[in-house]
Amino acid sequence: MSTFGGPGGRQIVSKPSPPERGSFPLDHDAECQPIMKQYLRCIRSFRGVNDDECRHLSKSYLQCRMDRNLMAPDSMKNLGFQDLSKSAATTAEKPATSTDEPKASTKK
Repeated sequence: MSTFGGPGGRQIVSKPSPPERGSFPLDHDAECQPIMKQYLRCIRSFRGVNDDECRHLSKSYLQCRMDRNLMAPDSMKNLGFQDLSKSAATTAEKPATSTDEPKASTKK
């Protein structure tokens, strides 16, 4: 006789794995929903490209969630956002080089 489908028939039980950053409560009171909707409109208007304006809204949404204890507080750098003032300062310090113009020849 076959034990297929019988009790103890070697069922493989998979254990669910938790999310990478842990679980967080849903926004049942829609406290951060207006920012989320603005972000989704922004993404639609830029055809799925995460423009700087959309990234600003995304950052605001995450900050809203952290302020209302809907997610664990974390630095924006850990969430994928750089400090724009630092990145702007480093780009301002670098000299601008143009690859469009040919270099002048020093031969005489």
